[in-house]
Amino acid sequence: MWSIGMTTVLIELANIRKSYGGQDGTPAVEVLHSIDLSIGAGEFIAIVGASGSGKSTLMHILGCLDQPSSGSYRFAGKDIAAFSADQLAQLRREAFGFVFQGYHLIPTLDASHNVQVPAVYAGVDASVRSERSASLLTRLGLGERLDYFPKQLSGGQQQRISIARALMNGGQVILADEPTGALDSATGMEVMKLLSELAEAGHTVILITHDLKVAAQAKRVVRIHDGRIVEDRIPVMPDSIRHPEGTSHGSAVASSSAVTGLRVQPAMTDSGHAIGLAEAFASAWRTLWVSRFRTLLTLLGIVIGVASVIVLMAVGKGSSEATLSNLAAFGSVHRVQVWPDTDPNHGQNAGLSLVDVETVREVANVQAIVPFNPQQGLLVAGEQSFSTWILATGSEGMEVFNLRMQSGSYITREDEEQMAAVVVLGIGTRGRLFPDESINPLGQYIQINGLPFRVIGVLQETGDDEEDNTVMVPFASAAHRLWGSQDAGAVQLRVGDLAQLDQTVIGIGNALELARGARDFRVFNDAVRVRAQNEASRQQALLLSLIAGISLIVGGIGVMNIMLMSVKERTREIGIRMATGARQSDIQRQFLSEAVVVSLTGGAIGLVLGMGIGAVLMLLGVPVVFSVRAMLLAFGCALATGLVFGWMPARAAARLRPVAALAGE
Repeated sequence: MWSIGMTTVLIELANIRKSYGGQDGTPAVEVLHSIDLSIGAGEFIAIVGASGSGKSTLMHILGCLDQPSSGSYRFAGKDIAAFSADQLAQLRREAFGFVFQGYHLIPTLDASHNVQVPAVYAGVDASVRSERSASLLTRLGLGERLDYFPKQLSGGQQQRISIARALMNGGQVILADEPTGALDSATGMEVMKLLSELAEAGHTVILITHDLKVAAQAKRVVRIHDGRIVEDRIPVMPDSIRHPEGTSHGSAVASSSAVTGLRVQPAMTDSGHAIGLAEAFASAWRTLWVSRFRTLLTLLGIVIGVASVIVLMAVGKGSSEATLSNLAAFGSVHRVQVWPDTDPNHGQNAGLSLVDVETVREVANVQAIVPFNPQQGLLVAGEQSFSTWILATGSEGMEVFNLRMQSGSYITREDEEQMAAVVVLGIGTRGRLFPDESINPLGQYIQINGLPFRVIGVLQETGDDEEDNTVMVPFASAAHRLWGSQDAGAVQLRVGDLAQLDQTVIGIGNALELARGARDFRVFNDAVRVRAQNEASRQQALLLSLIAGISLIVGGIGVMNIMLMSVKERTREIGIRMATGARQSDIQRQFLSEAVVVSLTGGAIGLVLGMGIGAVLMLLGVPVVFSVRAMLLAFGCALATGLVFGWMPARAAARLRPVAALAGE
């Protein structure tokens, strides 16, 4: 914290030189030559010179906006040559207040927030700085224009705002660079009277001007010519300049009441930390809202990318789960099939038997098992007839095939033992054999290949047309009455624990090979096929999501481009912020926050849009399953896009030199 006494030497310049060029083959041009200057605390000093004399360069060095090529600059007894960029920013923030010819107000901020800028970088609480800003502007006659933007104010009003900003953190040293240059004569006199009263109140005022009349109002005049101090004197100021007609008492703006209470304030305690995230995001939002149409265009890439990722992943997952659900309806997820194959020793198909069924039943993790011998047959019921598959199976078929009864009952163990002539109809078969819905098929007889079978049950719809248009009969009944063979056809089984599926399949193969003496069969793992289909669906959804993610990358490039343009367009604003005490980290965080706000806003809109599109697709019957993980991924990618593509423009902004930034357009 800088504490300055009224009688101490505040600023000491010794043999200060400043050169430009000398790099890349360009000749060096020396602008300042061996400047020696001491300024005491509380002085009102004017540095006067013609255009090109070096006075602005000297002002930049005095305000720590630029550094000399050589020489010594001591402030309050401390040599600032060894100061880091952050320490120089702290010095500007705590000790200096700048009043520029062009006012240098930030166009996207209103009067109150323009004045608050130095206090923001000093870490002052929002309510405290708002109160102090209102107090300063009220004392300067702008109490009713706190929410006015610079373009809504006159030149004199803007200059008073810049003076209030200079006083926000105490303004122990006021550096005024041509403060009347852009003002009419009457307003210029008012501003000069205000600076004089600030000097009388104890502020050190350093006035840079080319106007000798303006300079004559200071207590000390230093004239500079061709980069050298050629005169240092105390002027004798005529009354006509000290009290110009019409402004001695009549100006409400420059009257003593305007500066009542504007005294040297203790330097505000520095927080030692960069501008807070909340403040950075609030400032970013204000800036982006002013240019909201351009911001909206920048958002589109992010919005489209996020919405695309969410919708495509939701549709992909919905399709995958719909496939799994359909397969699960047929028991395919947990089902394993064993079919006969060619005997490698004899070259013949050996077939499977009921003994093989019992061999497989003993394998661990086999939950349910049935023989399965499907053959074509003719069904007749009254005047209705058609050919379909007759499925000869066992009493555990409901569990193996994951079936549900609509009415009646399924094949029982007793039906198998008694070789009962009973049949269970698929829902499609029931409709074809008994088209009159008023007729209850239970207890009715139908003919299968000319033999009567009594209907004991009707299955619920499975969703598969072929499955729904079959009939099921006890295996023993079919073998004895229909096929005339005890050939099991195939073995269908359901496993209990899917995690042990692979071991179960191996166990089945080993058990059958041992019992039969040859590997003349094939084991079909339906769950593997299901997993493969599911993986293919997942990969397809991932591919679609990656394609959608390209939109995020394109959106990110758009963010980077717009931020680079923003840095170029707002170079002077960056200089203003640096002059009022912003650290490099503050500037970087400011621009990075803007990129993140754009990305997060686009992400939020994309999230809502994606869910809305998904809801419409659901109404249209498209299987959609929203994934919180996908939403978080899309939103996280939007945030990462802002961070990654906003970092380069933010870094470019932070590395600008204050004096070069202030000179930017």
